Amino acid sequence: MTWSIRATVLQTPTPDALETLEDQIMVIDDRGKIASIEPADTDAVADVTLPSTTVLLPGLIDTHLHAPQWPQLGTGLDLPLERWLFERTFPLEARFADTAWASTVWNDMVPRLLAGGTTTAVYYGSTHEAATLALATACHAHGQRALVGRVAMDHTDGTPDWYRDESATESVNASFRSVEAIHALGGRSGLVQPIITPRFIPACSDAALHGLGELAEATGTMVQTHVSESTWEHQYVIDRFGESDTEALVRLGLARNHSVLAHGVHLSTADTARLVEVGAGVAHCPLSNSYFGNGVFPARRSLSAGLRLGLGTDVAGGPEPSLLRQCSHAVTSSRMREDAGHPESRIDAVTAFWLATTSGADLLGIDAGVLAPGRAFDAIAVDLTSAELGHWPDLDDWETAFEKIVRRGSERSISQVWVDGVDVTPSP
Repeated sequence: MTWSIRATVLQTPTPDALETLEDQIMVIDDRGKIASIEPADTDAVADVTLPSTTVLLPGLIDTHLHAPQWPQLGTGLDLPLERWLFERTFPLEARFADTAWASTVWNDMVPRLLAGGTTTAVYYGSTHEAATLALATACHAHGQRALVGRVAMDHTDGTPDWYRDESATESVNASFRSVEAIHALGGRSGLVQPIITPRFIPACSDAALHGLGELAEATGTMVQTHVSESTWEHQYVIDRFGESDTEALVRLGLARNHSVLAHGVHLSTADTARLVEVGAGVAHCPLSNSYFGNGVFPARRSLSAGLRLGLGTDVAGGPEPSLLRQCSHAVTSSRMREDAGHPESRIDAVTAFWLATTSGADLLGIDAGVLAPGRAFDAIAVDLTSAELGHWPDLDDWETAFEKIVRRGSERSISQVWVDGVDVTPSP
């Protein structure tokens, strides 16, 4: 069904400019795409009219989060990465063998993320096929656009014996079955898609990595994994393969067009150039990098090099599931990098929001991220009168209001959420 909405739009189609479209009427076609955007006549009537104190922004795109870690948000972050994984995270993820319990977690998490404005999410599941399919099913049910991956991990040194795939062959076969099962869900306009997900090189055997790369090539399925997240991971790959994380992933067929590689804190200039060459990109997770990355990701330098970038929460390595909060952390970390002796590193709220919307959509190859004709209507309505924003109508222009949304907004200030033209606002 075609319908229309009247609102003022704030968005960032480019990394260096805020676009303000005051009092527009947007027509949404029966496929959930934006058919037109035009200035509203004074007496124009739309199916939905937002109050003058509410603005419309593109939906947020979280390019990296670990769904099974939802229950451990905010815990264990005093530990180094290796201990955090083996003492806290792997035991929790192993519990997702219980599919009923997994579904309880998913049906808490997905609506909470939608309420916070995350209209698209790129999920790591667990190793369990049934739990991963249940995650994809929950995304379908709640109306969230998603890429969902069964985690592949079989290395006898890099994983505990009670939480790993039985063999490299089974790791690849289970991943293939998971891809097929998620495709079989069908649903509206392919809203939920599979993504091949080797956890990271330390958790996977050579045979599994080769097989997963071949699977990605044979099925045309996107890939996600980690790349050079910490000094430990970065050096581990060099010691094991005699080449960088990036070089290994490209050789194995896992860093390819639209591959989502999380973190990338320790990418060299040559690594970055290689990822640009193959069309892969990085999910920048500024808050979790503070805990586990041993450094600050060079966002400005990477953008200048032409690297595809998105923004990620890295739940639960990042304890805040709000992508707006990650925008603020991205600005903060860029200033820290500049103050540490890397000139021209800082980014502003406009660039950060662009990473969370337009740029994230480009990384994933989806037609969202900006409200324009031909794009999917993935959008959030933000109430400027929400107390957390501290909006002063007689002082704040649109630029100031936008910056307050990016730095201070959360689910408390988001009044409505749409994905693919459908209102998916969770019930309070």
